[in-house]
Amino acid sequence: MKPFDENPRIAVHKFSSCDGCQLAFLNLGGDLLTLTQRVKLTHFLEAGLDDPDTPVDIAFVEGSLSTPDEVKRIHQVRDNCRYLISIGACATAGGLQALRNLDDKHDEWRDAIYARPEFIDTLTHARPIASEVRVDYELWGCPINSRQLVATINSLLFGVPPFDDSEKLCLECKRQQKVCVMVTEDKPCLGPVTRTGCGAICPSFGRDCYGCYGPAENTNTASLSRRFAGMGLVPEAIARRFLLINSASEAFNRAGLAARTAGEDEDGK
Repeated sequence: MKPFDENPRIAVHKFSSCDGCQLAFLNLGGDLLTLTQRVKLTHFLEAGLDDPDTPVDIAFVEGSLSTPDEVKRIHQVRDNCRYLISIGACATAGGLQALRNLDDKHDEWRDAIYARPEFIDTLTHARPIASEVRVDYELWGCPINSRQLVATINSLLFGVPPFDDSEKLCLECKRQQKVCVMVTEDKPCLGPVTRTGCGAICPSFGRDCYGCYGPAENTNTASLSRRFAGMGLVPEAIARRFLLINSASEAFNRAGLAARTAGEDEDGK
């Protein structure tokens, strides 16, 4: 890849999501104004810019694919950009919306909640962006942080592929000299299988990691599941640890469903 010849055009698109990852842009504060001297924001509804169809160099996409309209729209986004970057758990792994993928009674839940369910037009399964179109880079997290955005944009401006920081959260804890909550307090921490990026916020406050940044490299979820079982967690509790924010990611989905199956086998004995 090569640097951009001029200030690149950037668009920020929202799909099914809570807007939390878009706030990583706004949380830059004054630095966002500095950034706009190097790039041109063309579409970003959260910041009052509404121009979704203009071709851009970089398109950031927040949110999962949850409706037929979003499937159609993501192809338009892909056709109109040079680089497509999915941001956050919803865009990279389906997010909380993907929890409905685990239940085969989706229609029953919909009919029970909405007074006029015939107006609800959703996909049977909520899906990450990469399941439908080519994604050039992914930023994991729920939500992502401003540091990730700035680093990614700077890399692209200089013609360097953004760094995929997929090492385990445990390494971040060690660098910060944090006391391991799983070793000292017997808390079911997902740090050994979760990628870093959050700054080890939860362990810093004595809380076990719940995997909001998704699976790390070389995840040994089977071993961690056995460790959780040794701590007294029942199979369903282990399954819930993995099948939460990133339930549609392959590593966590496989681990969660394996724990759930083990629980069903125990109940059937």
